[in-house]
Amino acid sequence: MSDADDALTANEAFYRAFNQRDIALMTALWVASEDVTCIHPGWNALEGRERVLDSWRAILGNPSQSRIVTGGATVSFRGDVAIVLCRELVGGSPLIATNVFVRESEGWKLLHHQSGPVASGA
Repeated sequence: MSDADDALTANEAFYRAFNQRDIALMTALWVASEDVTCIHPGWNALEGRERVLDSWRAILGNPSQSRIVTGGATVSFRGDVAIVLCRELVGGSPLIATNVFVRESEGWKLLHHQSGPVASGA
């Protein structure tokens, strides 16, 4: 597989972990360092691995959390950094996401996730 295929597969694994409420997989997908960041829609920026993973535990532990439908993923590279842009549909609300991965010995790992609203039809 190409780097693009591998990065997009890592991106798909992120959404699979979300939709399956799999905190173990979600944890394994993130870089094992403190410089990770995450901005959920409507939230302040979260910095640090534990704060980010605590947020995912809360979200994935919410039984009424909607699933995410994704599409339109594209990837670009800056050395060992993969930047994936994609659309999200959560509970009928269109969002756009940026997922930044870094290449580690185990493969592509998330360094940053940000998702926010986008005008429908845009």
